[in-house]
Amino acid sequence: MQRLSQTKPIADPLEEAAVNLLLAGAWLEERLDRVLAPLGITHSQYNVLRILRGAHPGGHPRCEIGRRMIDRAPDVTRLIDRLKQRGLVERARGTDDRRQSITRITRKGQDVLAQGTRAFAEVNRDLAERLNRADCRDLSRLCEAIYGADLA
Repeated sequence: MQRLSQTKPIADPLEEAAVNLLLAGAWLEERLDRVLAPLGITHSQYNVLRILRGAHPGGHPRCEIGRRMIDRAPDVTRLIDRLKQRGLVERARGTDDRRQSITRITRKGQDVLAQGTRAFAEVNRDLAERLNRADCRDLSRLCEAIYGADLA
C-alpha cells in the first residue's frame, strides 16, 4: 500500500485486493486520460467511438451504446452530444422505429479514433513493461471472475 502511504498492512486480504484493484484502475484511467487529452476526448468518448466503429456503417441507438460501454456513463446522451458537436458522430432517425435515434461514427470520428488507438498503444507499452503475457492472462482471468457473474 505504498501508493496510499499506509504504514500498517490491511489485515483482510479481500479488502487489500479490492483496494489494489481500485488503485490499479485509477492508475490506468489517469494514463488513458493523459494520452487522449491532446485529442480533446475522454476515455469514455473514446469508448463510444470504438463501439460505433464496430457497428459501422449501421450505428447503434443510445441505449445499445450505453449497454456496451466499459464505464457505464450515467448520461450517454450528453457524451454523444459532445461528440456530435465536434463532428465525430452523426445521428439519424431509425428506419425500423422512427422514434429511435441511431448514432454513427463519421470519417472525422474514425480519424480521431485511429489517433486514440495509437495513443492507447503507448499505455499498452507501459503495461507491457510491468506485466508479462502470463501475468496479463492471469489478470484478465481474475478480473473476469470478479465481474463475470454479473454478465450472466
